[in-house]
Amino acid sequence: MANQGAKKRKEENARHMKTLLRVIIASNAVYFVLRMVVFHSSFTWKHWAGLILTSLAYVIPYQQLAAMAQPSYSGDGDLLDGGFDMSTGGMCGYLHDVIYITCFVQLSSIISEKFWYIYLVIPGFAAYQLFGLIRGFMPQGSEEGEEDDKTRKKREKMEKRASRGKFVKTRTR
Repeated sequence: MANQGAKKRKEENARHMKTLLRVIIASNAVYFVLRMVVFHSSFTWKHWAGLILTSLAYVIPYQQLAAMAQPSYSGDGDLLDGGFDMSTGGMCGYLHDVIYITCFVQLSSIISEKFWYIYLVIPGFAAYQLFGLIRGFMPQGSEEGEEDDKTRKKREKMEKRASRGKFVKTRTR
């Protein structure tokens, strides 16, 4: 019964990675059949470049997710950790988003080449997150600005109250 959670997570991660691989293969297969076989007359070098770009956009996040999902074993072969939980957010969620956006762009680019502009969402979101991170390190302005009479009186009252000693009731016998 020991390490039951690690075994369960290992199985969930293996199942999840197989599902992701099936989605990627299905998306590539549909793109290949429809774009290269059915619409072969409109297939140009741009479509080859798009196929290579989407393949890279699948491979890199998938490899990172696969490395995160790898379980760790002890020296004698016992399961120590079942791998990273794939249902969490953060970097794992971003990698999933890249894979799903790539799948959408690849399949919808069969209909129109204008769908390639959706890829701008990825660097746009990264810039937004980076801006928020950088803004957190920047000074937000002076803390001591102009205060109105009500705020000043409240602050003075709190300072006066803090300067007074606190009375402690004790019992005498």
